[in-house]
Amino acid sequence: MPREIAMWEAINEAIRQEMERDSRIIVLGEDIGKMGGAFWCTQGLLEQFGSSRVIDTPISEAGFMGMAIGAALVGLRPIVELQFVDFFGVAWDQIYNHLAKLRYMSGGQFKLPVVIRAPIGGGYGDAAQHSQVLYSIFAHIPGLKVVAPSNPYDAKGLLISSIRCDDPVVFLEHKLLYGLFYLPPGSFGEVPEEPYELPLGEARIAAEGEDITIVGAAYTAYLAEKAADRLREQGVSAEVIDLRTLVPLDKHALRKSVEKTGRLLVVDEDYLPYGLTGEVIATIAEDAEAFKALKAPPARVGNPGVPVPFSEPLEKAVLPSEDKIVKEALKLVEA
Repeated sequence: MPREIAMWEAINEAIRQEMERDSRIIVLGEDIGKMGGAFWCTQGLLEQFGSSRVIDTPISEAGFMGMAIGAALVGLRPIVELQFVDFFGVAWDQIYNHLAKLRYMSGGQFKLPVVIRAPIGGGYGDAAQHSQVLYSIFAHIPGLKVVAPSNPYDAKGLLISSIRCDDPVVFLEHKLLYGLFYLPPGSFGEVPEEPYELPLGEARIAAEGEDITIVGAAYTAYLAEKAADRLREQGVSAEVIDLRTLVPLDKHALRKSVEKTGRLLVVDEDYLPYGLTGEVIATIAEDAEAFKALKAPPARVGNPGVPVPFSEPLEKAVLPSEDKIVKEALKLVEA
């Protein structure tokens, strides 16, 4: 019988199975041992693998990020958990000057098989310092792969591929998708028990359509699927592209879809200025065939560029939603 599990369980299972397969894999971070992670993703790992492989660290992101880089250089394969992506700033020099660049600067002599896992996103009143997405910052730096799954099946397969990759991967998990009882709505789905890989750099066509292409990643892909169902009830056939990875970006899937539908709506919870939405739209604008196929100017929905408010009404006003996606899609189709 197929089993259905939450996204946090799929992530936990991927880490566990990879640690069983490869003794070089270690896990580092704050509260990941006895506590099992702030969002449960490392539950039971300390009991199974011991404190030499599941290492609770001091509250020093720069310290344990540097430790992970050093461990990778001598042959280990670290998985580092940042408790919230917002905390990456104190380890930023380690990430963008060392982790991202050492393989290039060594002429490929060093491998950097480090996975940085981090919860992202708002929508539950955690305010400006615990609700950001920020994946466009990582995607801007050469040398880092960036992954953002939207469901349990993709989360497990993409995380296994990330752990087996010899380049550094930033693996971003939206908190509202984990499936924790205190963070609705959660993403649940059928996930095979055996290990499997999904390729990095390959988008998923979450829904096929003819009238408009809607692009999202992580929670915005989840929202786009819900919005597509509502649009279908109003006679609009929306094609939904779940990017799954920002780096590598599946430009082929984007161009192919827009050439078919002629309309493009990009949805992002990250800040709009200099972000993912602009990159996706530029991908279409720079391709002669895709650009020629456009029947209306591309549109986007996202955070306009303000800190995420604590106030629930203000937070809803700032972040993407099903209603905003449906409204913008209908405007595009009618244009």
